[in-house]
Amino acid sequence: MAFQREWLEKDFYKTLGVKESDSDKEITRAYRKLAKEHHPDSGGSEERFKEISAAYDVLGDPEKRKEYDEVKRMGPLGGGFSGQFGDFDIGDLFGGLFNRVRGNPGGTRAGTTVRGSGPQRGQDLEAELHLDFEDAVRGLTTTIHLSGEAACSSCRGTGAEPGTMPKSCPSCNGSGITADNQGLFSFSSPCAACGGRGVVVEQPCAKCRGTGAERRERAVKVRIPAGVSEGQRIKMRERGGPGRNGGPPGDLYVLVHVSPHPTGTFGRKGNDLTTTVRAPFWVFALGGAVEVPTLDGGPLKLNIKAGTKPGSTQRVRGRGVVTPKKTGDLLVTLQVDVPATLTDEQRQALEAYAAASGAPVAAPTTNEVSDDVPVP
Repeated sequence: MAFQREWLEKDFYKTLGVKESDSDKEITRAYRKLAKEHHPDSGGSEERFKEISAAYDVLGDPEKRKEYDEVKRMGPLGGGFSGQFGDFDIGDLFGGLFNRVRGNPGGTRAGTTVRGSGPQRGQDLEAELHLDFEDAVRGLTTTIHLSGEAACSSCRGTGAEPGTMPKSCPSCNGSGITADNQGLFSFSSPCAACGGRGVVVEQPCAKCRGTGAERRERAVKVRIPAGVSEGQRIKMRERGGPGRNGGPPGDLYVLVHVSPHPTGTFGRKGNDLTTTVRAPFWVFALGGAVEVPTLDGGPLKLNIKAGTKPGSTQRVRGRGVVTPKKTGDLLVTLQVDVPATLTDEQRQALEAYAAASGAPVAAPTTNEVSDDVPVP
């Protein structure tokens, strides 16, 4: 089981304002609300936004959430004192303070590892992207502009002046840790010479002052797959915050928002597109063809069988959202197009039809009640 040390210290459920018994959908709903409220672009706190994103990164993943719940139940000593619990070494709780083995030159107890502040993975970042309806259906490559820490453009994250490289620390032999033998005990601490990094920078980069990172605007090109839906979270590996001390960058999570179709002609149900077409009532009775709009080309003709009921839905296969895994269909809902006015010839024909059906139409009187009244 692999988990982060902070899992023992932070209550991610409290961060998102949810309960352990809440469903995955309830957690996602709470996250979206908080992310929108605290997003830096909306005037929110960047630190609070990072906390919310970190909490959802764990609770939003069913496997990580399960591991997190187990870790919280077992507590810091759940793995015992021997060996490691996942990638978290229980010996770290004590090895950084003292060692039970006298004379260990590395300042570590057999079977444990005392870590300095060596390579550290960068922070995960999140950005929002608003897409038009058709772009979400077809997919596109676009650019997201981020403001924050990035690898220094001068030293490329090494912290050393261009043309030079960090060197292994001579005080700790690159371990990042020094040991002070006090008889029975050996106290370990981060190396003072290199700050626990294991390397020293003899000529710090003038631009980032040896940190390896700078705060700047950067453009990240992202590929949005066809068929992305509202609220979908796309992971861009190693496009997040820069790593420290040679560590890998974090990931970038892109939260997608999709606008409705501009004319309301189309909607979506998963990979299926939806639309509504109106046809004269005689088409439903006698059968015929109607013109149906499509998103990927011109209109097509849809044949309607005689006796088709208004409100029914016809399926046009292969005219929905096209993805590498599946192609959706176009779902056409048929409604009756009732004319607002009739010519004398049309009225006579309808009255003849009504009479032939055994339901003659009487001429309306002035005191007749109309049903065409809007409901408040």
